[in-house]
Amino acid sequence: MTNKFIAIEGVIGVGKTTLARILQPRYDASVLLEVVEDNPFLSKFYQDRERYAFQTQIFFLLSRYHQQYQAIPAALRRGNLISDYTFAKDELFAWLNLKDDELAMYGRVHAALSEKITKPDLIVYLRADHDILMRRIALRDRPFERDMDPEYIRGVAAAYDAWLSRLTDIPVLTIDTNELDFLSRPADLEYITHLIADALATAPLKSAGPADLHLQSLQGGRLAAFQQFHRDLDAAKGFDGDLFFNYLFLVEEMGELATDLVKIWAESKRRLVNGRGPAESLEEAIEQNRPALRGELADLLAFILKLANYTGIDLEQAYMEKMRQNIGRTWPVERGATEPAKTDEG
Repeated sequence: MTNKFIAIEGVIGVGKTTLARILQPRYDASVLLEVVEDNPFLSKFYQDRERYAFQTQIFFLLSRYHQQYQAIPAALRRGNLISDYTFAKDELFAWLNLKDDELAMYGRVHAALSEKITKPDLIVYLRADHDILMRRIALRDRPFERDMDPEYIRGVAAAYDAWLSRLTDIPVLTIDTNELDFLSRPADLEYITHLIADALATAPLKSAGPADLHLQSLQGGRLAAFQQFHRDLDAAKGFDGDLFFNYLFLVEEMGELATDLVKIWAESKRRLVNGRGPAESLEEAIEQNRPALRGELADLLAFILKLANYTGIDLEQAYMEKMRQNIGRTWPVERGATEPAKTDEG
C-alpha cells in the first residue's frame, strides 16, 4: 500500500496543528509542522500589513520550501505523513497581502519553487465561523497574534473558501468544526478519522500529468529526447521559463551537490583515519552518499536541459561540437594532463 500524505488546512486558530498531532499515532505517521514563530517580520506584519507584507511572504515561502523539499519525500519513504499546512497555500496569503510588482515577483518565485514540492494525497480543510475562530485565537494568546485585525481573519477565511473550491488537482475534504471538539471528545475524533479514511479510499490515484506519456522517449538516452521531454513537461505543468530564476535553481542545485561532495570527502577522511586505504575509504564514502548524489546530479542535469530549451540551444549538437574541439586540445597539468596546455585553451 502506498504511503499517504495528508495535509490539514484552515484559517489561523481552527485547530490544524492539534489535529495533526492527534492523528499521528492513528496513521503511524511522521508529522510536519509549520514553523510560524521564527518569522522575524510576523509581529510587525500584523501591526502594519502593507509595509511588511512582502518581507513576511518571502520569508515564509523560502522557509517552507526548504522545510518541505527534502522532508516530504524522506518521510514518505518511511511511512505516512501528516502536515498542518500545504506549500500551495502560501500563494493564497500573497494574493491577500501583496499587489502590483511585489505580487508578480512573488508569483514567479512561488511557481518555480512549487515544481519541486510533493503534493498531498488529501487536503483536510477545517472550517469554523468567524466568532469561533476569534475566540480560539484569543484563548491560545500568542504574542504576535494579539494585534490581529478581525477583518483580516475574515478575509483569510473567504480566500480559503474560494481557493479550495477551485482546486482540481488535489482532493479536498471539508469539515465544519463549529460543534466539534476533537481534542476532548473521542467521538468527534472518530468522526473525523472516518471521514478521512473514506476520502482517502475514494481519492483518485495521483497522476503526474500528460508529460508522463513521453517518458518512454527518455529510454533512448539521447540529449535531444531529454530536451523534448522537458519541453513537454513545461507545457503540461505550466512551469516558469524565466532564465534568471531557472539559473538561480541551477546554482542552488550546484550548492546542494557541493554539500554532498563535502560529505563524501569528510567521510572518506574519517575512514582513512580508522585504518582503511585511500581507495577503499573513498569508495565506501561514495557508496554511503550515492542515493543523494544521484538525485542532485539528476536535478542539475534537468535545469541545464531547461536552460538549453529556453535559449533555443540544441544541447546534443552543442556538446558534440564542443567535444570534437576538445579531442584535439591539450590540457594544463592541474587538470590532470601530462603535457603543457596550448595557448588557446579556454
